Amino acid sequence: MTPLAWICALPVRGYRAVFSPWVGHNCRYDPTCSAYALEALQKHGGIKGSWLAAKRIARCNPWGGMGVDDVPD
Repeated sequence: MTPLAWICALPVRGYRAVFSPWVGHNCRYDPTCSAYALEALQKHGGIKGSWLAAKRIARCNPWGGMGVDDVPD
């Protein structure tokens, strides 16, 4: 993981450690948005990985889709 991607992953890791246990496991997608974000940052770096994660979070709403949504190669 690039240094920028590592820095961008810090809030995601913080969310997973602090808020995720309280929110529960009612995700619309598989993998969860936080797992998707970490994988996108690892595969694509800080800028493109953050963009992919933001797009995924924007799709995660009651009117959005659901199911398996893997990080593109």
